[in-house]
Amino acid sequence: MERDDELRYRESLAVAVEGLVVRNGGFATREELFRFKLDGSLAQVMDFNRGIWNPSALSSTLSVVSDAHQGGRIWGAGGRTYADRINMDTGLLEYSFQAGNPSAGANIKLRMAIQTGMPIFVLRKYGPNFYVPIFPSYVVGEDLERELVFIAMEDSIRTAFQVGGSDALDKAYVERVVRQRVHQPMFRARVMQAYTLPSRSGSSRPTCAICRLQHPELLDAAHIVADADAGEARVTNGLALCKIHHAAYDENLVGIAPDYRVHVNHDLLAEVDGPMLTHGFQAMHLEKLALPERRADWPSPENLEQRFEVFAR
Repeated sequence: MERDDELRYRESLAVAVEGLVVRNGGFATREELFRFKLDGSLAQVMDFNRGIWNPSALSSTLSVVSDAHQGGRIWGAGGRTYADRINMDTGLLEYSFQAGNPSAGANIKLRMAIQTGMPIFVLRKYGPNFYVPIFPSYVVGEDLERELVFIAMEDSIRTAFQVGGSDALDKAYVERVVRQRVHQPMFRARVMQAYTLPSRSGSSRPTCAICRLQHPELLDAAHIVADADAGEARVTNGLALCKIHHAAYDENLVGIAPDYRVHVNHDLLAEVDGPMLTHGFQAMHLEKLALPERRADWPSPENLEQRFEVFAR
């Protein structure tokens, strides 16, 4: 495949995968990525059993899988653990070679990606068979002694590495970029999966905790209290909310008490407007949230209480 054709293929594939992720609510399953189709033809996005996927028709690696937990990933019959991690000083994903010779097997095309500059998918695994694709990502360098490559998941980090290495960016900026590019999508995926509830048709779909709207493209993962550190936010500090209820929650027009009941601002309750106000807000007053099926994913009462105090004032 010619270089320009390969680049267009990767970008077209990324657009199609993004559509799948949006429809799901922020994530994709292993089965969906393995059996993915582009324009009706099989366009496999990941290897089913290995962390590095190198389609024969492409010049270099198409995707890599990395565990969202800093403990790394486990692949292969031997169950080898690979210690992948995001270096918070550089913002780079330090991704281990496949076991064996760095100049053999899947490592050949992984290292070749440095030379080709082709964008790749980083598939961040956050649960059994669930992934958040990050595209475009780039393999920008390698450390043969440590048996790993460096992957930039954001353009400014890629440029900084190429120009000045790890000292080229301010650490606070790196943390902010990693939060926006990596942790926020992971938070959304976890929250949307937790709030995937049965619909009237019998299928299960991400659901607004307040109004029960089940259109993932219209839902947000809302924080209960601000996530002040650069780590990954907890599901128990999140709510799946439609965009209008998310905005209302952020503006304290709606509050949620520690007993999981919705409270509507007194002014909104007294106002006379139209059907959206009547059915979308006033009818929700004192209704109980739609809660995740796993109790471990329920919103933290302590966090709700802290935020509800702000609403009450």
